[in-house]
Amino acid sequence: MKLAATKDNYLYEQIADDLSRQILGGMLVRGDKIPSVRSICSLHKVSMSTALQAYYVLESRGLIRSMPKSGYYVSYVKTFPGLPNQTSPSLQTGNEDNSDLVSKVYGEISSGTMMLSLGCPSPELLPLAKLNKVMVQTLHTFPDSATSYEHVQGNVKLRRQIARRSSIWGGRLTEDDVLTTSGCNNAMTLCLLALTQRGDTIAVESPVYFGILQLAKSLGLHVLELPTHPESGVEMEALTDALRKHRIRLCLLISNFSNPMGGTMPSEHKKEVVRLMEFYNIPLIENDMYGDLYFGSQRPGNCKAYDESGLVLLCNSLSKTLAPGYRVGWVTPGKFAEQIRRVKFATSISNATITHEVVATFLEKGRYESYLKTLRNVLHNNSLHYMDAIMKYFPEGTRVSRPKGGFMLWIELDPSVNTAALYEQTIKRKVSLAPGRMFTLQNQYNNCMRLSYGLSWNKEVEEAIRMIGKLSRSLSG
Repeated sequence: MKLAATKDNYLYEQIADDLSRQILGGMLVRGDKIPSVRSICSLHKVSMSTALQAYYVLESRGLIRSMPKSGYYVSYVKTFPGLPNQTSPSLQTGNEDNSDLVSKVYGEISSGTMMLSLGCPSPELLPLAKLNKVMVQTLHTFPDSATSYEHVQGNVKLRRQIARRSSIWGGRLTEDDVLTTSGCNNAMTLCLLALTQRGDTIAVESPVYFGILQLAKSLGLHVLELPTHPESGVEMEALTDALRKHRIRLCLLISNFSNPMGGTMPSEHKKEVVRLMEFYNIPLIENDMYGDLYFGSQRPGNCKAYDESGLVLLCNSLSKTLAPGYRVGWVTPGKFAEQIRRVKFATSISNATITHEVVATFLEKGRYESYLKTLRNVLHNNSLHYMDAIMKYFPEGTRVSRPKGGFMLWIELDPSVNTAALYEQTIKRKVSLAPGRMFTLQNQYNNCMRLSYGLSWNKEVEEAIRMIGKLSRSLSG
């Protein structure tokens, strides 16, 4: 039967809703193959793009998943593990040092270790052959074989491509709005160096990427950790109270698929964050390096899209999507452009010419979007497989985040399980995980861990998760 479109309900949504009812009603169960895209086109008399859009919606709802060269299958199960609890850090700046644990986890990387602790895609998921081809071409055609310094602002072709892609998240950037950096960490470092002084206080989510904590401590900054929800990110009431009660120099937030919890701030929260920054005249450093790795039909926006005052400094990179070792990042510094430019010139002068030119050419040739689509599909399937294994092998009562993009699962175990001790057991078996204590400067998250599903799903990964689950049971009270 052909579906009729209405003003408020597009055809692809009707198709998705129809299949959703069948799945949620039990007519289609986990593992069942659903009709092919061509079958949907024929049945409903719709285009291929409409049918695919419907399936993207179903994927974003966690109801189906794609199996390469096979089709789409039902992935929904009625029972999910509970979500991790909203965090409740002390609203005082933390002083506890986690650097020894961070150094231990990342100092023991070896070729024989399965790095479930590493938040980046496995090399076999990257378009290495295409990047290598562009690299060879660049070495032959670029002036001086790309050995000369580039402009402090960065590669103009790369900045142009970044500006062009900003329309995807609602931005209206020009190449002059972008300053390139050696990765996202370098972008955040430049911002903090330019805008803070030793003794200042910055506000962040909690838990938060350990690199941010290490950077803040190295600069002599105090870190105020804010309560965070595993689905919606930083708790808005807590942020509002913190801005009112504390002398905060700036905020640093990961707006989409945060590291490590995986939450995404709703659009209304992003708007409110920007409004608060403007009201208190406080800069926001926004890290959006996971935004392109969405599992639904549309990329989520960011805070920068609502910025009219220039207070939002958007930091991003291709380290999590294309080439971690190329160190290609950027910042849109807004009203602080001259300050950031001076700090970059004083600390690094310019970026690596060759890798930035290679990435600029790769983007210019239009190869990035098709590659991203494949990567997102693989990561989404990985996340479902990892979730299934955790449900199967981990102790009863384990809580797991359900991100709608990115790389990370945040796992909350029984309070009796110390994940730093668990790490000591798993690393002996050549499997690395990230203990929750790494993601805070307070004494908390000792029973939590971050697992990355950037590694392709296979029997070895399943066995590693089974082993972690078994050890977790042995350590529980």
